[in-house]
Amino acid sequence: MGIFSLITGMRGSSGFGSSSTAEDVTHGIDATNLTVLITGGASGIGLETARVLALRRAHVIIAARNMKAASEAKKLIVEENETARVDVLKLDLASIASIRSFVDNFNTLDLPLNILINNAGIMFCPYQLSDDGIEIQFATNHLGHFLLTNLLLEKMKKTAKDTGIEGRIVNLSSIAHQYTYKGGIRFDKINDRSGYSDKKAYGQSKLANILHANELSRRFQEGGVNITTNSVHPGLIMTNLMKHSALLMRFLKVFSFFIWKNVPQGAATTCYVALHPKLKGVTGKYFIDCNEMPPSSVAKDQTLARNLWEFSDKLVSSASKA
Repeated sequence: MGIFSLITGMRGSSGFGSSSTAEDVTHGIDATNLTVLITGGASGIGLETARVLALRRAHVIIAARNMKAASEAKKLIVEENETARVDVLKLDLASIASIRSFVDNFNTLDLPLNILINNAGIMFCPYQLSDDGIEIQFATNHLGHFLLTNLLLEKMKKTAKDTGIEGRIVNLSSIAHQYTYKGGIRFDKINDRSGYSDKKAYGQSKLANILHANELSRRFQEGGVNITTNSVHPGLIMTNLMKHSALLMRFLKVFSFFIWKNVPQGAATTCYVALHPKLKGVTGKYFIDCNEMPPSSVAKDQTLARNLWEFSDKLVSSASKA
C-alpha cells in the first residue's frame, strides 16, 4: 500500500483499496442483530456510514449537535430504504454536560450497543476554548469521545456478554496524526494560546484518537473483554470538516486530485473495520484504505497512551467540577 495504490486504487490484502466504497466493503453482510451508534452521522462520511450500515439492516443511532441536520439525514436514509431503523439524539462533543445528557437519553431507549463509531470531528480551527475551558479541537475530537466511550463501556460489555457477539469501537483518526507538537501531546500546555497551531492542534487530537484506541484495546485484552478497538484514516475527502480551510484545500486539490476520495470511498474504511467478519478479533490496529498500516512511532508509544488516558481522566474530572 502507498501512494501508488492510492492513485491506482490497487487492492490490498483485505481485497479492498482506495477506490472501494462503503457499499462494496459491506456487500453481503447482514447486520440485522447489531445496534450501531455513530457520532457526527448527519453529514459527510458520517452520513454515508450511517446510510450504508442501515442498508445492511443495522439499527443506527445518529448522534449529532445539529438536530435539524440529523433529522434530515434520517429522512434521507428512510426515503431510500423504507425498512431502515434510524434514531437521532442530540450530542455536542465539546460539552461534558451534553455528553452526560446524551448517554442518559440513550440509556432510556433500553437498546443494546454493539458498535460505537467515534466519527465526529472539527479541523484546523482558530484558537478557541470549549465551554468547559478546553482547547476546542482536543475537546471535540478526543476528550469528548474519550468520555462518551467510557460512559458507554458498561452497556457495550453487557451487550457483548449477553449476545456473544463481539463489540467493536472505531476511532476516526487521520494521517495528520504524524504532524503534531514535539512529544506528541502538549500535556502541560493543552489549553495555551501561546505556541498554538491550528494544524498541529488537529494532528495532536488525531494522534490522541489512535492512542486512545490502543490503550482501550490493551485494557480490553487484559480484562478478557469481547470488544475490539481500532482506528482508521478515511482519506482526503472534501466535506464540511474542511470549512476552516476550504479555499486552501480546493487550491491543493487542483494539484493533488489523484489522491482525493469521494464520500462513498471515504466511508469505506470505517464500514469495513466496523462490520467486516474478516476483522473478528483484530484489535489495536490502524487502517488506511481498508488495510492495516503502521501509524507513526509516537502513535505506538504505550507509555504515552497510558499517560494520555490518565491525563484525559483528570481533565474530565476537573472540568466537571468547574
